[in-house]
Amino acid sequence: MAILSARLDQIKPSPTIAMTTRAAELKAEGRDIIALSAGEPDFDTPETIRDAAKAAIDAGHTRYTPVDGTASLKRAIAAKFARENGLDYAPSQITVGTGGKQILYNALMATLDQGDEVIIPAPYWVSYPDMVLLAGGTPVVVPCPADQGFRLTPEALEAAITPRTKWLILNSPSNPSGAGYDRRAMKALTDVLLRHPQVWVLADDIYEHLVFDDFEFCTPAQIEPRLKDRVLTMNGVSKSYAMTGWRIGYGGGPQELIKAMAMLQSQSTSNPCSISQYAAEAALTGPQDYIRDSRAVFQRRRDLVVAGLNACPGLDCPVPQGAFYVYPSIAGLIGTVSRSGRRIDSDENFADALLDEEGVAVVFGAAFGLSPHFRVSYATSDERLTEAVARIRRFCEGCNPV
Repeated sequence: MAILSARLDQIKPSPTIAMTTRAAELKAEGRDIIALSAGEPDFDTPETIRDAAKAAIDAGHTRYTPVDGTASLKRAIAAKFARENGLDYAPSQITVGTGGKQILYNALMATLDQGDEVIIPAPYWVSYPDMVLLAGGTPVVVPCPADQGFRLTPEALEAAITPRTKWLILNSPSNPSGAGYDRRAMKALTDVLLRHPQVWVLADDIYEHLVFDDFEFCTPAQIEPRLKDRVLTMNGVSKSYAMTGWRIGYGGGPQELIKAMAMLQSQSTSNPCSISQYAAEAALTGPQDYIRDSRAVFQRRRDLVVAGLNACPGLDCPVPQGAFYVYPSIAGLIGTVSRSGRRIDSDENFADALLDEEGVAVVFGAAFGLSPHFRVSYATSDERLTEAVARIRRFCEGCNPV
């Protein structure tokens, strides 16, 4: 008798984690590897946040908390939504989980029945389709190519909606493309959603503060208040405050949904780490200088990487509005052969050959639902990025037509 559930056949391991793991294994073998596959800031958590966590330990805040967050953290989150997004949520409309991923997972598990559809613009974060499948839903992937700025158009959204549609997942700025929706683009989508009252919106705002140039962040419930009662606005402290390992995500939404998510969490992980909650509260209520300073560093790195990749034969790298990724096309290299004789007939082959021949780990575009591309995370030092771009250029220059 098989011990494993049949539902596991529907999902696959995270390709980003798989590539990061492979890069680490090669590095442990003595290879000089530059890993551009992981999506986390390379900075330390700000000192004021670390100090708050230490103080929480010394004060004995090491016990269970309410299932989906302490009252004080929920108040801090509600204040953040009001201050930065113009959204009014009561603490009873706030939920806190073990990272943003748990907020998304809880929402889908609490709402999806077999066959319910979830619209996912591609390129997408790798976990979205698998979470939908685990919850019994059907992912409806809508390609959003580079000539659309990697953004979902209102026409494409309208065409994808059916009577079975329950959610639209909208990530802005996006992982992996860095594309963001300005107010005009967001309003065009919310206008469509107003015509379809059965469709809820899962707004993944985790990269809210990592925006560049003159781009201004906005979120669906902010742009169209009439949608607020069917929007879950998800965020967290991982990317904005370099707190990936602290595992705190949060969401604001209708009380009925929040209550259902809390019930689900009560029978899975229960409360997030108590110390991390106090650290997250300090992040949201304390000095915000880190966000401004890190944003400037990431924008400099973005410009370095975009310029370097666009100088590589066969690559075309659009300029992203936010996050810390670029998503260049390798269309110009499809059908070539690398110096070692590897045929480049897909973005997965490109990424494998690049790692084997030049020691640069990136994530292939098929993992994100849109090929032929690859994702680079520029959350590493300027020195390493400069070297990585030089290796990628050398690899591309060595690819020749068959």
